[in-house]
Amino acid sequence: MAAPLAVNSAASLWGPYKDIWQTVMNAIWKRQPEAVHRLDQVLKKHKSDFISLFRNPPKNVQQHEKIQKASTEGVAIQGQQGTRLLPEQLIREAFILSDLFDIGELAAVELLLAGEHQQPHFPGLTRGLVAVLLYWDGKRCIANSLRALIQSRQGKTWTLELSQELISMTTRFTDDLMEQGLTQKILTLVSHIDLNNEFDKLQRERGLGSEKHRKEVSDLIKECRQSLAESLFVWTCQSPLSKDDTLILISYLEKVTVEADGSLDGVNLSLLMALLYCFDVSFLEQGAEDREDLMHRLPLLAERQYIATIHTRLQESQPWKLPGLQATVRLAWALTLRGISQFSDVTALAEFTEADEAMAELAIADYVFLFLTESVVASENFYQEEFYIRKIHNLVTDFLALMPMKVKQLRNRADEDARMIHMSIQMGNEPPISLRRDLEHLMLLIAELYRKDPFNLELAHEYWCPSEPLQTSTIMGSYLGVAHQRPPQRQVVLSKFVRQMGDLLPSTIYIPYLKMLRGLASGPQCAHYCFSLLKVNGSSHVENIQGAGGSPVSWEHFFHSLMLYHEHLRKDLPSADSVQYRHLPLRGITQKEQDGLIAFLQLTTVIVNWSENARLALCEHPQWTPVVVILGLLQCSIPPVLKAELLETLTAFGRSPEIAASLWQSLEYTQILQTVRSPGQRQAIGIEVELNEIESRCEEYPLTRAFCRLISTLVESSFPANLGAGLRPPGFDPYLQFLRDSVFLRFRTRAYRRAAEKWEVAEVVLEVFYKLLRDYEPQLEDFVDQYVELQGEEIIAYKPPGFNLMYHLLNESPMLELCLSLLEEGVKQLDTYAPFPGKKHLEKAVQYCLALLNLTLQKENIFMDLLRESHLSLIVTPLEQLLQGINPRTKKADHVVNIARYLYHGNSNPELAFESAKILCCISDNSNIQIKLVGDFTHDQSVSQKLMAGFVECLDNEDAEELINPDEELEPEKKRAQIHHETRIHILNLLITSLECSPPSLALYLLGFELKKPVSTTNLQDPGVLGCPRTCLHAILNILEKGTETRNGPTAVRESPHLAELCYQVIYQLCACSDTSGPTMRYLRTSQDFLFTQLQYLPFSIKEHEISTLNQMSWLMKTAAIEMRVTSLNRQRSHTQRLLHLLLDDMPVKPYLADGEGGMEDESRSVSGFLHFDTASKVRRKILNILDSIDFSQDIPEPLQLDFFDWAQIEQVIANCEHKNARGQVVCNVKYVHRVLVAEVNALQGMAAIGQRPLLMEEINTILQYVVERNKMLQCLHAKKHALESWRQLVEIILTACPQDLIQAEDRQLIIRDLLQDVHDKILDDDAAQELMPVVAGAVFTLTAHLSQSVKTEQKQPLALPMAGQSQYALMLDSSFTSSPGSQSISMGFASIGDSSLHIILKKLLDFILKTGGGFQRVRTHLYGSLLYYLQIAQRPDEPDTLEAAKKTMWEHLTAPEDVFSKLQRENMATIESYGAALMEVVCRDACDGHEIGRMLALALLDHIVSVDKQQQWLLYLSNSGYLKVLVDSLADDDLALQSLLTPQPPLLKALYTYESKMAFLTRVAKSQQGALELLRSGVIVRLAQCQVFDMRPETDHQGRMYAMRDPPVFIPAPVERYRQILLPALQLCQVILTSSMAQHLQAAGQVLQFLISHSDTIQAILRCQDVSVGSLQELAFLTGIISKAALPGVLNELDMDVNEGTQMELQGHIGRFQRQCLGLLSRFGGSERLRQFKLQDDNSAGDRVNKRDEIELAMQQICANVMEYCESLMLQSAPSFQHTVCLFTPSLSESTNRDGPRQDTQAPVIPYWHLPGLGIIVYLLKQSTNDFFSYYDSHRQSVNKLQNVEQLPPDEIKELCQSVMPAGVDKISTSQKYVLARRRLVKLINNRAKLLSLCSYIIEICLFILWRHLEHYLLHCTPTDSQDPLLSSRMSFKKGRLQDSFGSEPSLDFSSGLNRVSQHDIEQLQIEATNSFGESLQKKLLDIEGLYSKVRSRYTFIQALVRRIRGLLRISRT
Repeated sequence: MAAPLAVNSAASLWGPYKDIWQTVMNAIWKRQPEAVHRLDQVLKKHKSDFISLFRNPPKNVQQHEKIQKASTEGVAIQGQQGTRLLPEQLIREAFILSDLFDIGELAAVELLLAGEHQQPHFPGLTRGLVAVLLYWDGKRCIANSLRALIQSRQGKTWTLELSQELISMTTRFTDDLMEQGLTQKILTLVSHIDLNNEFDKLQRERGLGSEKHRKEVSDLIKECRQSLAESLFVWTCQSPLSKDDTLILISYLEKVTVEADGSLDGVNLSLLMALLYCFDVSFLEQGAEDREDLMHRLPLLAERQYIATIHTRLQESQPWKLPGLQATVRLAWALTLRGISQFSDVTALAEFTEADEAMAELAIADYVFLFLTESVVASENFYQEEFYIRKIHNLVTDFLALMPMKVKQLRNRADEDARMIHMSIQMGNEPPISLRRDLEHLMLLIAELYRKDPFNLELAHEYWCPSEPLQTSTIMGSYLGVAHQRPPQRQVVLSKFVRQMGDLLPSTIYIPYLKMLRGLASGPQCAHYCFSLLKVNGSSHVENIQGAGGSPVSWEHFFHSLMLYHEHLRKDLPSADSVQYRHLPLRGITQKEQDGLIAFLQLTTVIVNWSENARLALCEHPQWTPVVVILGLLQCSIPPVLKAELLETLTAFGRSPEIAASLWQSLEYTQILQTVRSPGQRQAIGIEVELNEIESRCEEYPLTRAFCRLISTLVESSFPANLGAGLRPPGFDPYLQFLRDSVFLRFRTRAYRRAAEKWEVAEVVLEVFYKLLRDYEPQLEDFVDQYVELQGEEIIAYKPPGFNLMYHLLNESPMLELCLSLLEEGVKQLDTYAPFPGKKHLEKAVQYCLALLNLTLQKENIFMDLLRESHLSLIVTPLEQLLQGINPRTKKADHVVNIARYLYHGNSNPELAFESAKILCCISDNSNIQIKLVGDFTHDQSVSQKLMAGFVECLDNEDAEELINPDEELEPEKKRAQIHHETRIHILNLLITSLECSPPSLALYLLGFELKKPVSTTNLQDPGVLGCPRTCLHAILNILEKGTETRNGPTAVRESPHLAELCYQVIYQLCACSDTSGPTMRYLRTSQDFLFTQLQYLPFSIKEHEISTLNQMSWLMKTAAIEMRVTSLNRQRSHTQRLLHLLLDDMPVKPYLADGEGGMEDESRSVSGFLHFDTASKVRRKILNILDSIDFSQDIPEPLQLDFFDWAQIEQVIANCEHKNARGQVVCNVKYVHRVLVAEVNALQGMAAIGQRPLLMEEINTILQYVVERNKMLQCLHAKKHALESWRQLVEIILTACPQDLIQAEDRQLIIRDLLQDVHDKILDDDAAQELMPVVAGAVFTLTAHLSQSVKTEQKQPLALPMAGQSQYALMLDSSFTSSPGSQSISMGFASIGDSSLHIILKKLLDFILKTGGGFQRVRTHLYGSLLYYLQIAQRPDEPDTLEAAKKTMWEHLTAPEDVFSKLQRENMATIESYGAALMEVVCRDACDGHEIGRMLALALLDHIVSVDKQQQWLLYLSNSGYLKVLVDSLADDDLALQSLLTPQPPLLKALYTYESKMAFLTRVAKSQQGALELLRSGVIVRLAQCQVFDMRPETDHQGRMYAMRDPPVFIPAPVERYRQILLPALQLCQVILTSSMAQHLQAAGQVLQFLISHSDTIQAILRCQDVSVGSLQELAFLTGIISKAALPGVLNELDMDVNEGTQMELQGHIGRFQRQCLGLLSRFGGSERLRQFKLQDDNSAGDRVNKRDEIELAMQQICANVMEYCESLMLQSAPSFQHTVCLFTPSLSESTNRDGPRQDTQAPVIPYWHLPGLGIIVYLLKQSTNDFFSYYDSHRQSVNKLQNVEQLPPDEIKELCQSVMPAGVDKISTSQKYVLARRRLVKLINNRAKLLSLCSYIIEICLFILWRHLEHYLLHCTPTDSQDPLLSSRMSFKKGRLQDSFGSEPSLDFSSGLNRVSQHDIEQLQIEATNSFGESLQKKLLDIEGLYSKVRSRYTFIQALVRRIRGLLRISRT
């Protein structure tokens, strides 16, 4: 038995019912097509619940026992395993609940458990109290569902326009219910459920909580009864009840009673209407075609006994509890019988139809009309239901139309009675008591029925039949307006009734008749007819018997009487100074006359209110002059009530601006409110006196209220600036003062007879303030005192009323205090949840107070800014600070809390919550205030809980609805829904602004974060878990969650797009802010799975809310990007992977099944899917779908064709009115534009302008329409940009932040390819908006970068060992051409996406570049970057120089097939060239001019293209179109900018970077022979020689350098570094030009020499510099390289200057100095000195030692090589033959022997400059280089081996290798990435060693050569000084002297001087030392080097030959 006793955790008495109601709502009200099927299932499943309506599961002994033991044994819960133990307390509560509602024990437990679960939704209630709510909520859901189902039936009164399927389903279902006796059940329930009884039961068991809980329970119970009754009502509207059911209903109504105020309550009203609709036959008259069918279906006519039974029943003489109710039913029945008798074919029923008169008579006898007026129409529910109004309207009109004789009888009776009364008055008797007043009651019923028309039905129309066809413009849309159409019979009868009743009117029904007219005149057209009637009645041509005055019911009569009263009373006016006049007996107007006047005034008011034509016609009538007469009467002494009515009438007139303007002046003139006190006057007069002395005494204030209403209307219609000019300071001030000081500030202290009136007074006066402040815009002139002349003296004019109100509200004034105190009182009253008199007015007053605060907050900034600028001595405080003030009653600062408490009443008072939210949103901008508010909100626990609940309740509101175009007038429900929605928007905006403030902020409190501890320690939970309340975050997630379980995705996105957008934004902000990010994302990930669920439904595409939809997607994508980044960082791979699959997969994904829905079919599906593998079933990747949903085209509003305004100026105005809105978009302020244009129109003068005014205004409207369109376009573009940005962010995160191995390389490339192609296709579309280009370009840049990277990584796959004769990489690159079996497995670089895709991408990139045209340089910058990345793909990767490649023969090199790289490069070039000059032009232009980054990238691009452009097309274009010359000439401008960079704190480094780019490009150009030639032509070196920046070399401080190295590296380099960055590119350029200009070599060398000489100081400083840093060594390396090629004797002869002797000498001097300094360098770097240089360096750079060390070694070897080359060149150039060798070195080998010789100071070179170095240096260098060679060679071999087996290296070594590439963060990267870095480092090492090897071998070769030449000279040709033949000597020196001309300019210190001192001893010494130094071992080493290296480099036996010769020399000389 255990199984059936499982507990349903959703509570079977609540959960399923809630579900039913939701389904019914979706199907019937929201019309969701998919809900119909669901509804069908639900109805089948729950049919029994509807049949046994409201029946509870009975108590059960077994259950009782089971629950009793549940605390020990536990109970099973459906859908959960195991059992759950219940606490004792819960079991006790369950038994109480079970007794209370008489329900089964299990059901009670379920309710309590559900209550526990729902508790967070009801803060402050216990689970038991929540269970009570749930119990009744379940009942309510069933009742509402029943009503909705019945309402959707097909029937006779309405149709809901639902689908046929749904209607037939609900009709079938409800018919079944009816057959099971629904009527009886409903009526039984309605009688049994009694609010008081239920409350008593709950009270006894403590089942009622706070006031709010009581109110909620009572509302639920009332709603249950109401819905049940309405179910019956809607049934009878659609299809009448059967005979038996009708009788049951009648029996029920017999026992009904009225409420305390005499009206029927809502339930009984519904049931009465239900019965009336049962008797309804009027619908049969209309349709003829299906009338037969309808008659058969009507039980009234179809059921044989129906009429007989009902008739008998109603004729019974036994009275009902309410005779009036019985009378009503009888009247309805009588009319039904009369209706039936009209049908031709019902003669059988004649016996009954004859009885209709008698029945009607019975009804009238029971005062039916009085009952209808007082109990039915007066019921508060009456006007809430359109069909009630229609029913009673039909009842009355049927009576008048179908029973004309009865009506006549009533009239006759009334005439009769009037005569009797008249007689008794004549006789002086009391009038008889027994008189009936039926006609009067009928008229009053009509008056009441039509007085209100909430649904704009204009039913009163039927009473007006136009006597002449009216064709005026006022009648539109009604069939009455169609001319010459015979109105229906019924209408004729009714209008005749209205007219005839007015003829010969007896005085007794004069007032009722007027009241009836007043009712019938409600509505624009009815008012017009009534106006005409009164006009016609008065005209004299109507023959009537009542004398010449015309009918008493006419304008003529009325205004004539008013004038007479005025005449009469004015005479009575005593003189102003007799004080007692107010106490004289008022003999003017009797009570009866007063009532008549009031009735007529009210009629006038209604007509004038509704009809503007009537208003103007009456006012302009010359005899009547109503305004004048009324104002006159107001000055007379008449009762305040009458005065109030007169003022009300004036108010109606004041609605027309034309009348209002003159009305102001008349008011001022008549001094109704005294604004001018004449000096002699002792006594105040006017309304102020009335208020203070008469009304206060009577404790009633009709006059004051009427006056406030008048002012309120006038203020709105027209506002006179100079009111009262001439008599007083002009302005509105006196009125404002009266309203503020006398009315508003004192309204609380006055006594009131009617309690409600207190709030009425407050409401009307606050309304005036609200209107004044609403229309006030602070202007500059308000803040300057304006002086006016008055009676000869200057006085200050009054300020505008808005100014005064602002001033009062921005100070702690009584007015502000009263407003705040009102707010406090209001919220206290609302917290009682009890009705009290004047509640509506209090709410309205509070609403105006809140609105005033709101307006003040909106305008205070402008107001205070203007006040600051002006010189007024006023002090104001911002309102948000005043709101922080102390409340004098509570002694706390609780004003803002009071305002916020209104949110708690959001459901019952949406307007107040809306205003409150708006205020909070306004004051939340300021973070200081936020901190205070958080304190105020949280310091009292219960208040804090309530406030939180208020915010959450407003966000949770179910009724809120977003209306997209709320232009048309909304019905109240829609309006409420819209207000609820706006409130939510304000709360979300509050959260958004608040999240931007620093914590603690309101948002953190509202979203449930920690305020006491650090925010990031918060642990967010689901509501109810660990006592966590339900917060705004839960509410927001709830809004976004709704609908995610269906196919369509979140409902908010479709139904309230703006709301959804803000919700997504709040969530994004929480995820993006560092404090809140952790807790939020954890919560969203674990508890909600929010992102995955939401992203499934992207893209949202809803055309009509494009802007919102785009923004929603943006915030969601941004949040997703953060999530992916965070999960990647935290290595939460599964999360990242899920999201990646969702976004990137192109295979269709199975929708995620709910648990347990999979099962067998699922298995089979996957198998079949496997077998039939369908490649076509690919779906589009979600990330691409999202891109598709962003429409790149944008409709731009057409410029207007204007007739009056000038379009150019209008555009200017629009531009001037632009501002940034809250979201940072630039939009145009429509209000400002409107103001400017209207001011322009108002400034026009002359008659023509007045005539044109309407046209002008119309044109202004068109312009404003255009501005609105334009704003929409701007916002749309902004949204598109935002969405694209977010999309790009998401894509970038996917590519960069997510672990690489989650997407396979192949897929990665395909994805990037798809993205690139799609994004290009969209932007290259002709309609694409240019504003989107920058974002797209950015995305293209990232994508191309990743494409390039991904292709490259693919190529870096580990490879097999190199085959013989192929480098490692050649193997891979040629793999596509070799077909060796092993090569198949090697992945190919471009295999994944193929060359064709790459070409498409390139073409699109180039198209995009060309599409940008001339502008958009920044966009092109991105595109150039992309293009560079793209072109890099075809660049061969760094290959290690394994020294093997040269083994191939030349022929093998030439015939080798083209590898992939060259092929792709060639094809790329072909594509680029196909674009021709257009592309060249764009790139060259960008390279020369524009933004710095753009220039740099364009130069880089040119650099790349020129390097691969074999045809040299681009080079030709550059030089022919002059761009190259421009670039070269721009160096002169750079010179100035660069000079400023050498100051210690440079301005910006931009100039340096552009200069570097430019030089890099020029260097690239110089690398080709043609390019070098062009550069020489354009004079680039001459330009460099002219630059002065090279002369500004900063001094280096040697000691300082050593310490500087230890400083942390900074971004801005030191001046020396900067200088090097400027100098090195110039030196490099010179070097490249020298190298590649073969034909023009001497010309180039000459120019370079000039460059050297023009900067000789700098050059020599560098040559002398002792610094050993990388930079200074690189300088030396470059410099020696240039000098070795340019500072040669031959060059001087080439210089084309007219050289005179002096310059020649000077130049030679320079060259000589260069030579000496270069030779001096040898001893520094070639000799033993070098080791010390190294040691010095080692101390310095502890940091990045490895790389630096490599560079320094390289630089030193380079310097030695350059100097040796220079020596060689000098020797060769100067000595054409061996005999005449120029000796550069002395024949001393001391350097080599004296290895550790005396250490000298490093500052001085080892050998003084004027000494020639000895040959020893050369020998030493030779040995050194030989040793170096072998160590480099070994290191090279090791590195090559390591490279081939990277995977086998130990981890430490790998780590070390990585660290030199990437100093920080090696531990964080994956192993595969480490291998990549290690390989990169090894390739670098190998290539570095290869370079060093080549330098070493070069140095060795030259050293040998120089050694050989010198030895040859000294040992063979040289004659020692001591054995020299003098004659010979002179000949020799002569010869040398000639040579020396072109050498140094100081012969005394020259080489020869060194050589001349060679003695015989020296030569012998040389020979001995040389033989020792050049021993066997050295020779063997040299020959090994040749074998190892030089042969590979194909200079076969150079070393061998030289070694042989030197050996020979030494042997010869020895012999």
